[in-house]
Amino acid sequence: MKFYKMHGIGNDYIYFDCFKDKIFDPEKLAVRLSDRHFGIGGDGIILLCPSDKADIRMRMFNSDGSEGRMCGNGIRCLSKLAYILGYVKGRNCTVETLSGIKKAEFIISGNDVEAVRVDMGVPKLNGNEIPSLFTDETVVDKPLNVGGRQYGVTLVNMGNPHCVVFEDPDTTDIETVGKLFENHTAFPDRVNTEFVKVIDKNKLKMRVWERGSGETFACGTGACASAVASVLNRLCDRDADITVCLLGGELKIRFADTVYMTGGATLVYTGEIRI
Repeated sequence: MKFYKMHGIGNDYIYFDCFKDKIFDPEKLAVRLSDRHFGIGGDGIILLCPSDKADIRMRMFNSDGSEGRMCGNGIRCLSKLAYILGYVKGRNCTVETLSGIKKAEFIISGNDVEAVRVDMGVPKLNGNEIPSLFTDETVVDKPLNVGGRQYGVTLVNMGNPHCVVFEDPDTTDIETVGKLFENHTAFPDRVNTEFVKVIDKNKLKMRVWERGSGETFACGTGACASAVASVLNRLCDRDADITVCLLGGELKIRFADTVYMTGGATLVYTGEIRI
């Protein structure tokens, strides 16, 4: 099968064109191909599928084989791939995901999609909708005991669950603490955790521990959740561009009523693999 290796500021996935090919066991394929020594290497696989509700449909599988409901960096890359392959024309693309239909807008330079702006929708803030064991209408800087230490957590669902903690990411043991958050009993479906440092009213530094993948170079929905949490905690300005600095690069996030994410999408190489 032909595959496309793409990344959004370092968050790399292996993409398959399922308009042409059928994949019957994506969970096992994600585990095998994501291995960076015995496979292609990536944070998971993403399938470009036909849709009867939108221009294209996205299916995303983490490196542990679990299916994700949404992927911010992945949706930008998948939209660009659909443009490259000719499945969408013009400057706009609608994408069906397990978290609803998202709208992508291409920023084109010459004949190349230089960046993609995605309307990520209205964040869910109710504790039940994260989902979590919190029942508050909004969970903003609420105490949570993790590994014997109390943290102030802000919860945001951006199509998948996020727990934002305002801790310096450079002095935090991301792997140890990230696993404790991911598997905490407060989160029945596990959780993605962002460790965030506020640089100023319009700039954040973030590292992320993703459920099913571990620490990644970037997380689009995590950047969105971090910006939303910063606004809710009155640390950043609402309806203003917020630059989120991740290990792999930067994303621009704007939270008004809905959340907009703008960032790059890079095709690294194409290849073939026997599956």
